[in-house]
Amino acid sequence: MDKYTILLVDDEEEVIQAIIRKINWEELGFSVVGYADNGIKALEMIEESQPDVVMTDIKMPYMDGMELCSHIRREYPAMKIVLFTGFDEFEYAKEAVHLEVEEYILKPVNSVELINIFTKLKIKLDQEISERRSMEKLEHYYTESLPLLQANFCSTLIEGRIHEDELQKYLSDYQISLPGPLYCCLVIHMSSSQIPENMNSLFLAASVQKQAEDRLGKRWKAKCFPYLGNSVLFAQINNENEIAELTDDCDRFCKYVNRMMGTVVTVGIGQVCSQILDLAQSYNAAREAVSYRAVYGASRAINIKEIAPKESGEPCFTNDMELLNLFKKIRLNSEEEIVEAVDQYIESISFPLKSLQQHHVVIMELVTALFRFSVNNDIAAEGVGGDIGILYGKLLELEPDAKMAYGYQPLLQRKFGYGKEQINSVLCIKSEGACPQSICRCTVVSGSDL
Repeated sequence: MDKYTILLVDDEEEVIQAIIRKINWEELGFSVVGYADNGIKALEMIEESQPDVVMTDIKMPYMDGMELCSHIRREYPAMKIVLFTGFDEFEYAKEAVHLEVEEYILKPVNSVELINIFTKLKIKLDQEISERRSMEKLEHYYTESLPLLQANFCSTLIEGRIHEDELQKYLSDYQISLPGPLYCCLVIHMSSSQIPENMNSLFLAASVQKQAEDRLGKRWKAKCFPYLGNSVLFAQINNENEIAELTDDCDRFCKYVNRMMGTVVTVGIGQVCSQILDLAQSYNAAREAVSYRAVYGASRAINIKEIAPKESGEPCFTNDMELLNLFKKIRLNSEEEIVEAVDQYIESISFPLKSLQQHHVVIMELVTALFRFSVNNDIAAEGVGGDIGILYGKLLELEPDAKMAYGYQPLLQRKFGYGKEQINSVLCIKSEGACPQSICRCTVVSGSDL
């Protein structure tokens, strides 16, 4: 049982002594920590002992009880106040209500009345303590889960699923500081095929992220989190000229990791943006930059602005979020869920098309994305879709309703030994065009290779 402390304040010592003697304070759950004969002395004792309850007279020298109560309310709002006085005046009682005094008692103090008052006060204090402790527990749970909440928010942000009117609330709730003024997204990709012997890839990835936080986090006020097998950083810069310094730092980081940890990492750097919500576009550009490591080499930083200026600022024609969701499902979900994601993606890119040229663009981007996905996940792309140059040429020659089925016939033949009849059955090739399942089969197979 909790014990609460009381400070008694009255310029008549005999009154104080009577209150101390008449009441069994221990039995009520209280203890008297001291007494003062005026308001000034009481304030000094309050500062030192921080009592739970102050019981004070009104009429006292130097500082009266009402002024003392006013100081307590201002400095110690949670402290309970009990007034006892010989003045039965309306103005005093009204002021006591204004100061949120717990009780207003007239002298002489009746011991039975005082016991009832402090019994109720004990119950109230117990309830407040319980609530406070419960809140402290909730706050502890919240603090423990904060890193996960922050990572989930950042993932949602780069997926483009944060609304502008919700942004500031999330930043405040999750204690994320992104003052800017400019931002840039980095994607750190670790090669899964170049891992030191007897080294756990998950442990190594966590270590790479920790090194990124240590070596890049402070300089660039970066927020780092894992996402789809990579580490992603939100870097903050003061002006666009600093992007060259950031690129150099990332390049040195790649070489450091290779030297110290024996693994190969590539850092993709997206375009600079002035709005937090635009980090989703910067992330797509950084992911694009990472895919160029097959051309420019791994174990280095690749800035999208330097290698593909148009791609750094222009959004893709295809529905990037649907495609991103599709690849996410391939990595993490079941075949049934992958099929559903494929259907959604095909639907999202089919209806808005207005011309054959636009259809060509979408298909080319889809094929490129699939091959890039294979490269990023160390899948032998040629074994899945054949020579990409030949595939591009054949696709450009086909009408829109035949394109979806074409590239996956060799796949089904190689992977499953399907004949022509089986292929037609799987691809659902009809007079009006190909069923979306034609894509589905490709993605399912790709997913099985992960």
